[in-house]
Amino acid sequence: MTTQTWKTETTRPTRIRWFLIFWMFLVGAIGYLDRVNISIAGQAIAREFHFSDIQLGWVFSAFVLGYALFQAPGGSIADRFGPRVVLAVGVVWWGFFTSLITVLFPGVAGLLAIVIGIRFLLGVGEAVVYPSSNCVVAAWIPSSERGIANGFIFAGVGFGAGIASPLITYFMLHHGWRSSFWVSSLLGLAAGLVWYLLARDKPAQHRSVNAQELELIQRGLPQSGTGPRAGAKLPWRAILSNANLLKMTFAYFGYGYSAYIFFSWFFIYLSKVRGLDLKQSSYYTMLPFLAMAIGSPLGGWISDRITRRAGKYWGRCVFSGCAVALSGVFLALGTQVGSARWASLVLAGGAGALYLSQSCYWSMSADIGKASAGSVSGLMNMGNQIGGTVTASLTPVIAANFGWTASFLVAACLSVAGAISWMLVKPEKG
Repeated sequence: MTTQTWKTETTRPTRIRWFLIFWMFLVGAIGYLDRVNISIAGQAIAREFHFSDIQLGWVFSAFVLGYALFQAPGGSIADRFGPRVVLAVGVVWWGFFTSLITVLFPGVAGLLAIVIGIRFLLGVGEAVVYPSSNCVVAAWIPSSERGIANGFIFAGVGFGAGIASPLITYFMLHHGWRSSFWVSSLLGLAAGLVWYLLARDKPAQHRSVNAQELELIQRGLPQSGTGPRAGAKLPWRAILSNANLLKMTFAYFGYGYSAYIFFSWFFIYLSKVRGLDLKQSSYYTMLPFLAMAIGSPLGGWISDRITRRAGKYWGRCVFSGCAVALSGVFLALGTQVGSARWASLVLAGGAGALYLSQSCYWSMSADIGKASAGSVSGLMNMGNQIGGTVTASLTPVIAANFGWTASFLVAACLSVAGAISWMLVKPEKG
């Protein structure tokens, strides 16, 4: 009996693919800790370096601009050299530029330009993260599991941004804002080292993957067609002319515009506009990011279930469009709530609804890209990050001229436009 039981257990598929997804969750969380820390420490940095809110907006935008411009190149590099090496190098890069700002001091010539340059280069290094993760998904995750896999990966966004607020606030209060950047940098370097030691680009390359898991993965991957070019990488001409990808990229632009209000300005909005003190702001700033962390895997799970029952259009496109539209409703309503605490909850609902749709973007782009998943998702994510670049600088300008309600209403309108664009995607045409 014991021997028979042991034999049965040894034939079960291993679950190495889920370990890699978990580690991508951690890497993504630390990546977002590295990028959000400046929004938490932004007021302290602005006071020390004598930056205005508009100039601080330029600093925020610099990161997103570097991140946006290098999405497609980063994806292409990940396709060529593999996510294992590319992601490890990227983590070292962003660890260096995260900590570099700490050596600056007031009075340095061209200080604003230097800080902008550092944040731009940090964005360049982080640009490889999610295109690399999509290469992992395309190679390791069966199509029917991609919603929940991407949902867990992008739950790291909410988790990392959520813990950033109390963590950065703690170090700021006890050791100064510079210490929070050192901690972020060291966490990233540690996670990158573990990734390089334990990850592999393909399931067949990993010693711990047994034959059953390998067969399960290969059976569930989307078909790449037949003929001599089956499984080949897509030329850029084909990628840039893909109608579905262009619609998703526009939808992701609106998504990014809305999401980056939370990443860049929500902490400052609560403290300066809603009148919460530093500790209160740090706690209430967590709410949207916790909603993101919950919404992302929940949305992936729901999307996979609908996809299995009704097909990709309903499971990826309609579901995502409805979630993004719901987010726009929450964003519009949140500014009308008088209580700062209730406004935080309503706006957090908007962030959570937005992230219900997150995995759909990446699942669809992996299906479209196949062997070029990094390039395809990189181009799509460029739209997201351009949206983030615009909102980081435009939000304080709109707020200064028309009020903060107008800033959130613009985001709500772009969410609705993105929802309409999702409805026009036709998955059966690739």
